[in-house]
Amino acid sequence: MTAQTGAGRTNQKQRTRTAIVTAARELMGTGTEVTMPAIARAALVSEATAYRYFPDLPSLISEALAGVWPPPAEALAPVADSADPVERTAYACEFLLRGILARQGSVRAMIAATITRPQTVTTRPGIRFGLIDHALLPLEDTLGATDPDAFTQLKRDLAVVVSAEALFTLTDLCGLGPDEAVSSAVRTASTLTEAAVRSTA
Repeated sequence: MTAQTGAGRTNQKQRTRTAIVTAARELMGTGTEVTMPAIARAALVSEATAYRYFPDLPSLISEALAGVWPPPAEALAPVADSADPVERTAYACEFLLRGILARQGSVRAMIAATITRPQTVTTRPGIRFGLIDHALLPLEDTLGATDPDAFTQLKRDLAVVVSAEALFTLTDLCGLGPDEAVSSAVRTASTLTEAAVRSTA
């Protein structure tokens, strides 16, 4: 096999991989259900081919989501000048949940896949954690210094609320509309953070 032939095959493989990721990203943007067969059809490849490049749906979704979500500092830029952790947390919560609503087909697929195959859970992007950490920066020198265990617990509490699981519980099980669900989660996240702030006063 010549070097040129090898390079051609490498380039073809890269094009195929790119086509699969692009198809996944485009399908995710529609808000519809995201499945490996649907992605393969959109990429004009067989499902078997898609699985040769990605062992499971979570790994494909994770790669497709890379770069779609901005880094925490960029996401929270509108509240960058605020030293109020309650305001920052409320903004982070709404930012995440609005983003989930816009991509809920892929998020639901990711959650479903990692429930049925727990070993793939590490491929889930931990976007909420970066947002929560950044939102709580004003508390690092107060609660974080005086009671690190309480600070850690606050982050855990917020991880439950600032999440797709919380959003889908409110919409699917509690029957709230998207805006009501986001508002409810933001209120809860704000209440948790406010209680932590009061404990440091």
